[in-house]
Order: sequence, then C-alpha cells, then structure tokens
Amino acid sequence: MADVDAKTFTSVGLNDLSSVAEEIINIAGKVNVWLFHGEMGAGKTTLIKAITKAMGVEDAVSSPTFSIVNEYWIDPKRKIFHFDFYRIKNESEAWDIGTEEYFDSEHYCFVEWSEKIPGLIPQRKADINISIEDNTHRTIAVSVS
Repeated sequence: MADVDAKTFTSVGLNDLSSVAEEIINIAGKVNVWLFHGEMGAGKTTLIKAITKAMGVEDAVSSPTFSIVNEYWIDPKRKIFHFDFYRIKNESEAWDIGTEEYFDSEHYCFVEWSEKIPGLIPQRKADINISIEDNTHRTIAVSVS
C-alpha cells in the first residue's frame, strides 16, 4: 500500500512542536499505531509529549524505557499506550507483554525503537522519522501507510 498521507517539517525547534504536533495528528490520526524513528537523543519522547498534550492528555508523559509501556488517558474512553522497546533483547519479549493485543486495540500506540520488533508491526501505521539538523532543530517526516 502506498503512502496515503505524508509531510516533512524542517528546522523544527522546541517552540514549533505544538503546531507540528497538531499537524501530525491531522495526518496520522486515522491510524492507531505510530512508529517514532530516530537516533538516541533525536527527540522522540519530546515529540510524543507534544502530541499527547495536543490530544488532551493531562498526565505527565515520560519515556517508558524501564517499564516498556506507559498508559495515558485522552478522555474516559480513549487512551494512548506509549512503548519504548530499546531495552528488549528480542521480539519475543514484546510478544510476551501482549504487544499485538495493544496494536489490535482501537487505542493509540506510540512506539519508540520499533526496529526491535519488525515481525509485530501492523501494515497500517504511521511512521514519524526524526532527524537531527543541529543542537536545536530537527526534521520530522510523517507518512501513513
């Protein structure tokens, strides 16, 4: 399936994140699994914080590096599951925590380090690629397939 929606944002600084987050929601909001790609320190969690805030999450959002998954409520019926697979040793660890069930739910699933679980990624997803331009600016490319 070809990309149905895509956009690239360049020279994104911290002050731009709330407006970029709104645009990403408009592009990717129709799919529930969002994969965040970027090297360590690229700003994946920072972008996720901006997106969850734009979606109405009031809880403090942090990286689930040690817990693997955090849960945030958008409203009483909708939630976001935020995954960080950096520390897993193999795909079966993600399988064991029920990742497929999360992905099959109608809730949003924001995933950092999805390259560690290639066999569990659904076909329908949003890819958000973050590239470092310099110490304060990023390029963020969004595509939905």
